[in-house]
Amino acid sequence: MKTEDNMAQKSAGGGFAPAVQPTASTTIFTESPDIQFGETSVPSQGENMPAFFAKPKGAESALPVVLVVQEIFGVHEHIRDICRRLALEGYLAVAPELYFREGDPNEYTDIPTLFKELVSKVPDTQVLADLDHAANWAARNGGDIRRMGITGFCWGGRISWLYAAHNPQLRAAVAWYGRVMGDKTMKQQKHPIDIAVDLSAPVLGLYGGQDESIPLESVEQMRQAIHAANAKAEIIVYPEAGHAFNADYRPSYHAESAKDGWARMLAWFKQYGVAPSA
Repeated sequence: MKTEDNMAQKSAGGGFAPAVQPTASTTIFTESPDIQFGETSVPSQGENMPAFFAKPKGAESALPVVLVVQEIFGVHEHIRDICRRLALEGYLAVAPELYFREGDPNEYTDIPTLFKELVSKVPDTQVLADLDHAANWAARNGGDIRRMGITGFCWGGRISWLYAAHNPQLRAAVAWYGRVMGDKTMKQQKHPIDIAVDLSAPVLGLYGGQDESIPLESVEQMRQAIHAANAKAEIIVYPEAGHAFNADYRPSYHAESAKDGWARMLAWFKQYGVAPSA
């Protein structure tokens, strides 16, 4: 892995969302001759959904699959790099552009406007169906969806919880600082705390103790909900980390927590049958 000094070498079509520029000096860019990656198109609900994929070079079949769900900023360079990191671990990673019907996150320069004018307009039901089609694309392109996991960050963390109650084929989910409760709308009719009883895949939730946008009280309520539902789920809270602690391109990055969370994610996938064969 290389840091921001080497970002000039990043993949075509890369770059970070304008709403989070400038990027931090801790920004990581992963490169290796052992992986291949690029843009693709996923047929979904009558349209072609843009997506980014990464996988081990030369591997054409039987790859475990990880669906990677974006932050509110779309599939920008950080999410692409998450895919590359997973490819180095032996996965076929696919990150679909889940806002493509509603708009382009790159057209927004501040987070509040991005959330109000774009993110809030994306229906959960549409997102879950698009992820199903991304899984089908993976199955047609060398993936073994009998060994499928999902991971997501912030907005994508919440979606990862929901997907674990949506797709019975999913083997495991890892949700990074995803909101677990909140106001309900026509577009977002349920939150993770509402579907704890419906979880069909084990979920690992990773949260920051200093996260001002996700109160620890809500995280504790989620713990109680999964305990009451007897669900296979675990929540880890990093006391010194805030929101987006894995986002190495932002000032919120907390390297120690991010490293531990990544290791726990890989172990979770291995424990529940997603990991590559030894």
